[in-house]
Amino acid sequence: MEYTSPRAEDLPGFFADLVRCETRLYNALNDRLRERHGIVTSQYEALRHLRDHPGARVADLAAEFAIGVGATSKSVDRLEQRGLAVRQPNPADRRSSLLSLTAEGARLADAAERTVRDGLAELTSGALDGASLTAAVAAVAALRATLERDGAGTPTG
Repeated sequence: MEYTSPRAEDLPGFFADLVRCETRLYNALNDRLRERHGIVTSQYEALRHLRDHPGARVADLAAEFAIGVGATSKSVDRLEQRGLAVRQPNPADRRSSLLSLTAEGARLADAAERTVRDGLAELTSGALDGASLTAAVAAVAALRATLERDGAGTPTG
């Protein structure tokens, strides 16, 4: 069956397109990251966030990725076990830890980011040129900002 893009008033079609694009991009990047770096996309995203936000807490990661704190903590446990991240006591709050990357974690984040950047350029180049890519990036960023501002889809618990 041939794909046809939805009309502007077809919001369920728009939703389906967003979800399928995200899934296909995520899976394609997952394969590349696993093959080249031995990590998966969610681990790359956590490493990148910790590289760019040293001293983040598990709750900060959970909020960034709109996932539960328990799942996030387990993900950080796996990064720690691999020697990619460390937890340090939070001097402002004894109930939480501050997260940072190890030197190995920082190197891996940088190398994986090059893989992701190259992969995204390749995967989007057949559909989006400079102007349409710029417009798509701006539209999705605006949608995300609005959803986050309004607290839409924030997990409970």
